[in-house]
Amino acid sequence: MPKVTRRRFLTLTAAAMMPLRASATTITEWHGTAIGAEAAIYLSHPDAPAIISRAVAEIERLEGIFSLYRANSAVAQLNTFGRLDAPPFELLECLALCGRAHAATQGLFDPTIQPLWQLYAMRFTEGRAPTSEQIAATMPLIGFSRVTYDSSAIALPAGTELTLNGVAQGFIADKVAELLAAEGLTDILINTGELRALGQMPGAAGWPVKLVSGGEVSLAARALATSSPFGTVFDQNGTVGHILNPRTGLPADTAWNSVSISAPSAALADAMSTAACLMPDMTAMQASCARFPDVRIEALV
Repeated sequence: MPKVTRRRFLTLTAAAMMPLRASATTITEWHGTAIGAEAAIYLSHPDAPAIISRAVAEIERLEGIFSLYRANSAVAQLNTFGRLDAPPFELLECLALCGRAHAATQGLFDPTIQPLWQLYAMRFTEGRAPTSEQIAATMPLIGFSRVTYDSSAIALPAGTELTLNGVAQGFIADKVAELLAAEGLTDILINTGELRALGQMPGAAGWPVKLVSGGEVSLAARALATSSPFGTVFDQNGTVGHILNPRTGLPADTAWNSVSISAPSAALADAMSTAACLMPDMTAMQASCARFPDVRIEALV
């Protein structure tokens, strides 16, 4: 049985990223899941349980939009019927960000990769790789530029499906941060598989988080995402990674085991780190990141 729980590796290593050092202030922690990833919230506040309860409810609400594994989610309904009328605003907002990332990465970030991903998952479940003919037959279904969306409806070309797993974890972290910031709250670290720091760690200059490279980044009002081509694999031998190239139909062929990128938003960091795994070198990564203000490559391993 292939290991196809996407990005599981990241939640256990590079992107688990819990605080490295204790603070003099007592930190309340919550641990759970979001979009299939281990999730956590860290904060110091006398009303911490109530704040966490609201944040968890927001995570649950957004999973009802973005989860591929809930049959009644907005994304699942869109994939089933090829059209979604009166789509949730959050889905439209996320698709708009996907469009910007798609353009900045020259198409390497492409949420319509789902039919190809399903092909790989199905074939390796059967114990073999997809054939070149099967890959070629699936490639015409890939192409985010052919997806149409506005406030009235989202429409997919026939046979095309979306996966927002390369951005939704970060997007959810951002939305939880927005919810709490609107209440006047700060100094909270949100981990939904990707990290979003609202303010900084109480008593410190930022939230210190550890990278899989062994280094660390101090997050203050900033986000961090890590992607790994082999964070999830399709085959039992661990040689066929889950990040697929929408240009070639093949798994990422790169020297990087992981890429960590920071940005003002976790959704943007998430999308750019995913696409960076498909880029040939640092120059290409930097050129794509430069299309956005204040996006930085923090680590390559």
